[in-house]
Amino acid sequence: MLNLILWLIVGIIVGAIAKAIYPGPQGGGILGSLILGIIGSFIGGTIASLLSGGGFALASAGLSVPGIILAIIGALIAIFIWQQIAKR
Repeated sequence: MLNLILWLIVGIIVGAIAKAIYPGPQGGGILGSLILGIIGSFIGGTIASLLSGGGFALASAGLSVPGIILAIIGALIAIFIWQQIAKR
């Protein structure tokens, strides 16, 4: 249970950092940041797995500094994709 709470907190932080880095306005509040952080963690973990030759992964990059950096990069990718979809 504590691990889940920790991942929720990290998800909010990662989503907030990605929103602060990405230019332009993004809405969504805390829930949007949480979802963005979770999606970013998934994307970052998948990219790390693909680059390391592990194939497609349904796991996050891990609770470490490199894992959090990958989650932020994944969240930035998710913001970009979402904005491209929302334009249409």
